[in-house]
Amino acid sequence: MTKVSLPLVSSNRVGSVSRYKTRGISQLGFGRSQTNSVFAGSLIAMLSVAFSMQPAGASPTAVGLGTASAYSVLAGTTVTNTGSSTLSGDLGLSPGTAITGFPPGSAAGATHAADAAAAQAQSDLTTAYLNAAGQPSTSSVTALTNGTTLTPGVYTASSSLSVAGAITLDAGGNADAVFIFQAGSTLTTGSSSSIVLTNGAQACNVFWQVGSSATLGTSTAFVGTIMALTSATLTNGATVSGRVLARNGAVTLDNNVINVPSCIAPTTTTTASGGTTTTSASGSTTTVPNGAPGTGEGGTAGGSWTWLWIVLAVLAVAGGTAGVVRYRRHQG
Repeated sequence: MTKVSLPLVSSNRVGSVSRYKTRGISQLGFGRSQTNSVFAGSLIAMLSVAFSMQPAGASPTAVGLGTASAYSVLAGTTVTNTGSSTLSGDLGLSPGTAITGFPPGSAAGATHAADAAAAQAQSDLTTAYLNAAGQPSTSSVTALTNGTTLTPGVYTASSSLSVAGAITLDAGGNADAVFIFQAGSTLTTGSSSSIVLTNGAQACNVFWQVGSSATLGTSTAFVGTIMALTSATLTNGATVSGRVLARNGAVTLDNNVINVPSCIAPTTTTTASGGTTTTSASGSTTTVPNGAPGTGEGGTAGGSWTWLWIVLAVLAVAGGTAGVVRYRRHQG
């Protein structure tokens, strides 16, 4: 067997190599404490960028109504009607039993008084009410006055909320945009007030959570689902594109029209060139050429890729920091 001799390396030489490495780091301007500061600072900077790119507030989500979605009117104690009110959906009452004024009022759907269906609808209403009340507020309000335009969000009044004149809800072209109004106590509208929907806003995505009772003034043109903890009163000629739902009290009607809304989903068609055209609920169209990302016409890849690169960068910086720590432990 051939014997192989390895050259010996003196401890002085090993020490010089170690010193050389240390000097190399120092010559780059990074002592041990400075290296720690640089990597820690880089990590903090990357995390700061990541968090700063998050949206300022979460978008509201549509409130699931369960079986209560089928009802134009749902009450807890009584339903009373005067005149020829018309309901496009169901009429319900639970646990009360007294429904009066139908006829002359009419409901196109079924009528449920103190039965299992009405009890389930009340249970679902409670769940929906709590969902709406629990969504984080994006803006505080006390009164909505004539000419006010609102974008999607959660609008909170700590006590009473009043509506006067024409209020516009602007969805900005997003048919799924949600508007939630949280009233700590009462909701009232002035005579001939109106809620106007524009740019794709839909009545099915508007919700009014009321801490006590709601009253709609004469000839109000209202939009959205009212969920009142106690009662709801519609004065003469008020109309609702939505629902009037009361958990514990009465619903009182007077020559009113209540139409249960349905959401209109955007329609998508394929063009001759292979692209897609999307038509929103408002009738506006957006065309995406063949091969373009789905985030917009000729747009970029969008937010998901941005977050991927941020995560990778943070992991890289963290890995570099861990590597330096291991190196120092080894040298020490």
